[in-house]
Order: sequence, then C-alpha cells, then structure tokens
Amino acid sequence: MNASSLADLRKTYALGSLAESDVAQDPLQQFKLWFQQALEAKLPEPNAMTLATAGADGRPDARIVLIKGVDERGFAFYTNYESRKGQELAQNPDACLLFYWIELERQVRIEGKVEKVPAAESDAYFQSRPLDSRIGAWASVQSAEIGDRRILEEREAQFRAQYGEHPPRPPHWGGYIVKPEAIEFWQGRPSRLHDRIKYMRRADGQWKIVRLSP
Repeated sequence: MNASSLADLRKTYALGSLAESDVAQDPLQQFKLWFQQALEAKLPEPNAMTLATAGADGRPDARIVLIKGVDERGFAFYTNYESRKGQELAQNPDACLLFYWIELERQVRIEGKVEKVPAAESDAYFQSRPLDSRIGAWASVQSAEIGDRRILEEREAQFRAQYGEHPPRPPHWGGYIVKPEAIEFWQGRPSRLHDRIKYMRRADGQWKIVRLSP
C-alpha cells in the first residue's frame, strides 16, 4: 500500500445525529445508554477502550484495556500496578479513555483523575475471573523484558502448582477508577461536520453541556 492509496481512503458518516436536546443531563447516564446500544448492536468488543497515560516525563503512552465497571464514581479497569501504565499513573494520576464504536459511527472520550479502587473490590473482581486469568496475573511481570516465552510458561506452571484452583489476588494487581472531569460524545455526520457534545464538571459538581465544532 502506497501513501496515495492511504490518502484516498474515505468513509461517509450518516447513521445518526446528536443534539443537546437529545442527551441526558448526566453524562454517566448518557454513556450507559450508548453502551447498551453498543451491546444490542452486538459489536465485537464494546467494552474495549484506549487508555492514554503519561509519566513524569510527559511522554504519552496508550493501549487497549477493558472496562469492568461504571458507576457514579467513574469508569473502572483492572491491571498490574507495576506495569508501565501502573508506573505512569503513580507518577501522574491523569488519564484519558476512548471508546470507538465504528459500526455505530460513535466515540466517547473521558478525561479525569485516576485512583485505585478499594482492595475489597479488587479482591471480589479477581475471584470472578477465570482460573487461567488469575494464574496469569501471577505469572506475568507485566511490561518487564523476558528472554523468551518459555520463561513465562514456566512461571505459569509454577504458580499453578503453588496455588491450584484458589490463587489469591496478587498484591501488585488490582483496579483503577477514572473519575471523570470531562466526557465528550462524538457522532459521525456527513461532510465531516460531526456532532460533538461535551460535558464538563463545574466547581459545584454539576455538569455543563456544550457543543464543540468538529
């Protein structure tokens, strides 16, 4: 594929629209509505989201993670606290999430502060995971260099023998919650004149709703 063929790629967005009068007053309710519609549309992984972070040096980093909860506090996901993202969040507890539901021509962008979820919540979620995933959380020293895959497989066998079917939650593994300060809902429209409705949290805790130019 050459540069000209990439430049010629085009898509017309025409599935829907989004007006200030259409959205809920609470962005979390609006998110739940859109997420339910993504589920009903049977998208491949509607819970997949990009998590963007930056460490103390300010260099950005991004990866796909899975949302595992949303409530009045914000958006929860789980990972290794000692991973690159965990280290970056320890240095700079600001993050951005991005959901991209291309089949619905929609995006949701979430900006906010990040906190660890209470240990009891991490314990409960960890125990709900399949056994292989629980063992994997012990076996992987996430983001660390390893010589080859054999080392990872040996560690998996080691922890499987050690813990059997009842591995406890590793102390280095648990949840984070992104507490939103701004949430933007993007609906694709023709002529690249997309609808962008943004919620911004005010000092009194209420939400201001504005339209952004595409």
